Amino acid sequence: MMNAFFGAGSISSFRSVTPSLKLYFLSVVFVAISTVIRADDFQPVKLRLDDNWKFFLGDPAHVQDVDFNDSAWRAVTLPHDWSIEGKFDAKNPSGGGGGFLPTGVGWYRLMLDAPLDWQGKKVSVEFEGVYKNADVWLNGEHLARHPYGFTSFFVDFPSTLKIGGKNVLAVRVDNSQQQNCRWYSGSGIYRHVWLQVVNPVHVTHWGSFVKIPKADEQSATVQVQTSVINEGSDDQALRVQTVLLSPSGKEVGRASSDCDLKSGQSQDVTQEIAMVHPALWSPANPQLSKAVTILTSSGSTVDRVESVFGIRSLAWSSDKGYLLNGEPLKLTGGCIHDDNGVLGAAAFDRAEERKIELLKAAGFNELRMAHNPPSPALLDACDRLGMLVMDEAFDCWTQGKMGFDYNRDFKDWWQRDIDSMVMRDRNHPSVIFWSTGNEIPGAYDSNVGGKYGQLLADRIRSLDPTRPVTQGILAMPKTDEEKAVAEQQRKALDIVGGNYNLVDLIKMEPQHPERVLVATESGPGNPIEMYNPVMSNVFVVGDNVWAAQDYLGEVGGGRWVYAGDPTEPYFLGSTELFPWHGDSSGDLDLIGQRKPMSHLRNIVWDRGEKLYMAVRQPEDEKKIVVTGWGFFPTSESWTWPGREGKEMQVDVYSRYDKVSLYLNDKLIEQRPVTREDGFRTTFKVNYEPGTLRAEGEPGDPDSNRVELTTVGDPAAISLNPDRDTITADGQDLSFIDVEVTDDKGRLQPNADQEISFDLTGPGSIQGLGNADVRSLEPYQGSQCRVFHGRALVVIRSTKTPGTIVLHATGPGLSDTSCAVQTK
Repeated sequence: MMNAFFGAGSISSFRSVTPSLKLYFLSVVFVAISTVIRADDFQPVKLRLDDNWKFFLGDPAHVQDVDFNDSAWRAVTLPHDWSIEGKFDAKNPSGGGGGFLPTGVGWYRLMLDAPLDWQGKKVSVEFEGVYKNADVWLNGEHLARHPYGFTSFFVDFPSTLKIGGKNVLAVRVDNSQQQNCRWYSGSGIYRHVWLQVVNPVHVTHWGSFVKIPKADEQSATVQVQTSVINEGSDDQALRVQTVLLSPSGKEVGRASSDCDLKSGQSQDVTQEIAMVHPALWSPANPQLSKAVTILTSSGSTVDRVESVFGIRSLAWSSDKGYLLNGEPLKLTGGCIHDDNGVLGAAAFDRAEERKIELLKAAGFNELRMAHNPPSPALLDACDRLGMLVMDEAFDCWTQGKMGFDYNRDFKDWWQRDIDSMVMRDRNHPSVIFWSTGNEIPGAYDSNVGGKYGQLLADRIRSLDPTRPVTQGILAMPKTDEEKAVAEQQRKALDIVGGNYNLVDLIKMEPQHPERVLVATESGPGNPIEMYNPVMSNVFVVGDNVWAAQDYLGEVGGGRWVYAGDPTEPYFLGSTELFPWHGDSSGDLDLIGQRKPMSHLRNIVWDRGEKLYMAVRQPEDEKKIVVTGWGFFPTSESWTWPGREGKEMQVDVYSRYDKVSLYLNDKLIEQRPVTREDGFRTTFKVNYEPGTLRAEGEPGDPDSNRVELTTVGDPAAISLNPDRDTITADGQDLSFIDVEVTDDKGRLQPNADQEISFDLTGPGSIQGLGNADVRSLEPYQGSQCRVFHGRALVVIRSTKTPGTIVLHATGPGLSDTSCAVQTK
């Protein structure tokens, strides 16, 4: 029972506590339990099984056997991605799609205690994500196989579980068949694993579904559907009680229902609860409520489930667009992949949370999960922080894009994987779309798109009728046969998604005035091209730019080169692009810094910023070639040694009617800035050191100006943790921005020194690196170069409280330290 309270950690962790502390913990637990349930009630157990795994990269024989000797194996704590630990190599079979990082086969083993009080219970393990082809054994018995690397799955333990003894859980992960993904996927058990212990009579996995048929500021109707199963040998008379809790924890409604379950039978119990003056969830005010469902039999609790949800209404139509809580909503969205930059695919809760914090601060109000269901931690962060989500299932169906991708498993697994995505994620208020896929090969083939487009959409609606279904459809059909299938596909969708073809879809609106559209994907280079069609058409609900943030794999996207560069002709992902190992099309770079394009997009979409200035990369002897999904390189810098007297071009993005440019307080020129110009203009000015200033007119003199100042030579290192206090749970992270500065503490944008790091205290360096997706420096280790003066170090806590000190040194730079407390 105490494990229900000490849920984050292994069972054995309690045994390491001193006897006096154990007695204190037990007394607290006893008091807490006695106030809410009877002594003979059962509390379900949910433990995070992230600790004490043994890992081996390779595929020896008999690893699943109980007596296999793993003493020489490496100890790891999940989440774990073994690919990010490797070296970039053009010969790695992952190729450009996988960022030239190693893959292969890996094994994980865990010794698991099963206490005596688990006797007669149902024990299972939930894997949030394993990439890919996971096989699971318990005590040498094969229990499950799960091919898809992006969906969560449960494995029920059999009667061979040794109650009162030790058990061996073994997982084989096979990511050796390459190539199988167009972007970096990582390898291994890269998300959390949970152990669950329940009674034979219990709520099924993901069996609590909270729907909101009606919601406004005055009242709301909350409908809770609970799926109950009796896996015991006796028939049961059950009472299902559901209590609704407000964001502050106050009870705001309850319902009670009775049901009789025969042995082996399951049943859905639906309860409807009316509320007055509900706390509505929205991106601006993301208030989270909770539904607590309690199963009782003969007055005793047999199961208890808590479901976090948000009270909000969704509606969509061609004449009103998308409505959230009755208010019109325009999506200023972006597409993101699964990785966390220098951490690889490892889905640490804090890394997922930081990603959403940065993207929301950059002006996005919605994100498209490209092209797979994300981690639960990321959706939890979206719920808490108020980020809307398009949850997407697949990158292909029966026809593949890579030699070993999901098309090999689609026919046998699509329904199970759709069920996993929808049932796991349908209580998240942040999720406002389901997407059946992205740029599906065969979308206009009657045996692919014509068949499965309807099947997938119908399956989703059967599990959740409250959200619209869409799909990212590329290009337009050409033949009459393709047009017929395309129309069939569009009719299967609630909102038609278009990748790079929104204008063509809008032109079809007179023939389909009932149709609602969304840009599921668009190019990043000129934001005004998407702003105009989205804002001027009610039936177009928003845009999703590619991409919101740089990512690993799919190498070379968004790059720029000088004319004649040998990599110029190659398409993104090409093996010939080595040493590129990532895509740089994002508004944010790989370590989370905003690029000038992010500020332009913010200004175009009127998301708060009004003025920004950046300097264009010079083109003296060779022209710059911007490749696909790229934009002309600019930088927030007026430090260009060696260019004295030479012409520079300065871009100013503005919501002001006019902009004036000054160099060292001398007016260079005043120019108008209009919507027709895309809210930007370019000045020409000969470079001289000093201060470059742009002023918007008319405007507040205190807020209508931006400046760039020439800085001195590299002199020092600055370390800036995003949080200086973190949790000593072995999972929490502190992201430390590293900057090389001049003697006045200003960022030196031309610095490229290699910085060495030394860490002391109860922590470790989980990852480090810079934003240069051409660098061959590994993301593991204790040193890295700064790129444009910046790098990132990610510190991970242990389970020991204390002070972590990170010390940084570099050639010609005064060294520095920073401290992070773990509590």
